[in-house]
Amino acid sequence: MRAVETLQSFFEGSGLEGVVVEPHPGRASLIVRIEGTDPSAPSLALVGHTDVVPVEAAGWERDPFAGEIVDGWLWGRGAIDMLDLTASYAVVMRALATGGAGGAAGAFRPRGDLIFAAVADEEAGSGLGVDWLTKNRLDLIDADCVLTESGGAPTGAKPSISVMIGEKGLAGRVLRVTGRPGHGSAPYGARNAAVIAAEAVTRIAAFRAPTVISPLWRQFVDALAADGVTHGRLVDPLHFFEGLPGVGALAGYAHASTHTTISPNILQAGEKENVIPGSGRIVLDIRILPDVRPADVEGYLREALGDLMEDIVIEGDQFGESTVSPTDTPLYGALQNAVRRVYPGGELLPMLGVGGSDGRFYRRRGVPAYGFGLLSERWDYGTFRQLFHGNNERIDLESLELTVSALDHVVREFHG
Repeated sequence: MRAVETLQSFFEGSGLEGVVVEPHPGRASLIVRIEGTDPSAPSLALVGHTDVVPVEAAGWERDPFAGEIVDGWLWGRGAIDMLDLTASYAVVMRALATGGAGGAAGAFRPRGDLIFAAVADEEAGSGLGVDWLTKNRLDLIDADCVLTESGGAPTGAKPSISVMIGEKGLAGRVLRVTGRPGHGSAPYGARNAAVIAAEAVTRIAAFRAPTVISPLWRQFVDALAADGVTHGRLVDPLHFFEGLPGVGALAGYAHASTHTTISPNILQAGEKENVIPGSGRIVLDIRILPDVRPADVEGYLREALGDLMEDIVIEGDQFGESTVSPTDTPLYGALQNAVRRVYPGGELLPMLGVGGSDGRFYRRRGVPAYGFGLLSERWDYGTFRQLFHGNNERIDLESLELTVSALDHVVREFHG
C-alpha cells in the first residue's frame, strides 16, 4: 500500500487517477489506464511488481532500504527486481499523459489502450497480485500485449540485448521424512529424521536431470562468442558440464537454462536439543523446462532419492507449465527498433527466464508477454543475474535513463 500511495502522489496533476484493489490488507495494486482513440486497436500493458524479497543485511555494503545514490549508482533491494522497471513504467505513463519525454507537443493519445499495473505479491507467487486480478478483475489488467520483467543486459560483442520471451514452469514439492524419536544421548543406530533429511538434500543437490539443448539455448551460446571448445561443449549434452567453467558468472544461468532444476531451500527437523527428531520436512523449489510433465518430476525425485524413499513421502501437486511467447509480433519489432537506437547493429536475444514472473499469467491465455529493459554497457548478463535476489543489488542511473527512453519509444511506435 505504501508503494501505491507513493505512485498516486507521483501521478498527481497528470490527470491519471487509477484504480486501487486491495484483496488483503496492505497488499494493494494500482492500475492506471490511458484510453486509446481506436477501440479496435491492440492494447498494451506495462506490468511491474512493487514487492521485493527479504535481505541478509550483513552481506550488504550499504543499507538495502535507504535508496542511496552513490557515484551514479542507485543501491537497494528491488533496484533491478523490478522497481527499476516499475518506476520507469510510471515515468513513461506520466510523461505521455502530460506531453513530456519524447518531445511530443501535448499529451500523447495512443491508438489502443495503454495500461500501467503496479502490482503486489509477485515475489510471493502473485496470489494477491496478477493471479488474483486475472481471476477477479481481468477487466483492469487485460491487454493484447504485455511488457514486464526482466531483460535488457548486453551479451557478447555485437551486442545482443536479452529479452525474456518466456519462462520455466513451477512444480514445487515437499518431502516428508519419517524417522524414530529417541534420546539424543544415544544416537548410534538411531533413525534420526534430520540425518535422513540431510542425506536426501545431498542426493538432490548431486542429481542431474537430463540436459536439453534447445534452439533458444543455442542462440544464446552463439551470442556469447565463447572460444570454440567451450562453445562446442555448451551445445553438447554429453559434455555440457565440462563447458560450464568457461562461462564464469553465467554458469548458474547456463545450467538452469538447460535443465529442470531441484533446489532444496527449506529444511526442518527437530524441536529440542536432546531429542532425536522423528520427522522432518524439506521444501523443494522445482523449475521445469518446456515439455516436462508431472510424472517426470516424480521420476526425477525418486531417481535422486533412491532407497531413501522408504522413509520419505512426496507431497504436493503444484504444476505450472513453462510458457513462451512468439517473436513475430509488432511489439517485438518495436523492442528491436528501440534497441538499435542505442546500440546500432544490436540484436534482441530471446531467452527463457529461469525464474518466475507475472508474464506467465498472460502467456497462458495466449497474450504475448516480454521481459524488457535497456541497460548500459557497464552490464553483462552474468553480473545482472548474480544481483537478482543477491547482496548489494543496485542499478546505474544511465541504465534507468536508457530504459525510460526505450520504453517511451516502444509505446509511441506500437501505439502511434
